[in-house]
Amino acid sequence: MCKLTVPQGYASPLTVRETQQAVQQLRAGFVSRLADTLNLCWVPAPLFSDAQAGASLAKWMRCALGQYGYTQGEGVYAEGSTARREGELDNLHGAYVDRWGWERVISQSQRTPEELERAVGQVVDAICDTQEELLARFPQLGRRLSRRVRFVTTQQLEDRYPSLTPQQREEQYLQEHPTAFIMQIGGALRSGSPHEGRAPDCDDWQLNGDLLFWNATLDCAFKVASVGIRVDRRALLRQLQGPQPQRKPDFQRMVLEERLPMTMGGGVAQSLLSMLLLRKAHIGEVQASLWDRETVSDCRRAGIALL
Repeated sequence: MCKLTVPQGYASPLTVRETQQAVQQLRAGFVSRLADTLNLCWVPAPLFSDAQAGASLAKWMRCALGQYGYTQGEGVYAEGSTARREGELDNLHGAYVDRWGWERVISQSQRTPEELERAVGQVVDAICDTQEELLARFPQLGRRLSRRVRFVTTQQLEDRYPSLTPQQREEQYLQEHPTAFIMQIGGALRSGSPHEGRAPDCDDWQLNGDLLFWNATLDCAFKVASVGIRVDRRALLRQLQGPQPQRKPDFQRMVLEERLPMTMGGGVAQSLLSMLLLRKAHIGEVQASLWDRETVSDCRRAGIALL
């Protein structure tokens, strides 16, 4: 049985048919805005099915930028969908994960927090502009997201809420700042533990982060995207501290030998973004997935229409 949470008094503002129309409009509108804003070109990407699917797609796109001859300021985006092999199914997790990934060539001088924050602002604008278009067609969706992004590091969160877990820190911060970018994810904090684990050969842990909004429907902090400047030789060596195999994976060797372009990129969760903008309580309302009979029955009684 899947874990199900039903917000008190929940009722979807859209019918099933309206939901399908809104999801189609949202996905087409958002990816078009993101591509225009970041100067991205669509490319077909292979499917990934391992536990590091998001990181694998990012690495593949970084390699593709070099192979395809893209230059500074140019980039690509692709769609990916992977099966979830483990983990409990619940309101936010279906049988598969769908995402947009993007990657863009930058210069060494652009490996800065300012460049990262600028890209985050562009992603937020693409999300909020898409919401405005949806509200014009479906005014019953009502409330708007805040475009004002608060940037905070994981160490600042630990210092601010030392007695809370990383997830609780995010919840507390997002209640006060409804649009936030949590920066510097991956390395150990002063407490000795990382905020969250990240692959050492994808993002530079000093120049990455997650974009969260306060989800008023579910009354929780809600992560919909990640953005990061990718590792260069120096960052990779720093993040690979400790015993390492003598033979490194091909991707790591290419980074260490400086055979890949400098890039930044990110991922956006398609169904989670749809949940947020369409004020849905369950991912099954925007994603056709697989659910056990008891979950289907419980959702029907709660007024949650699974696709």
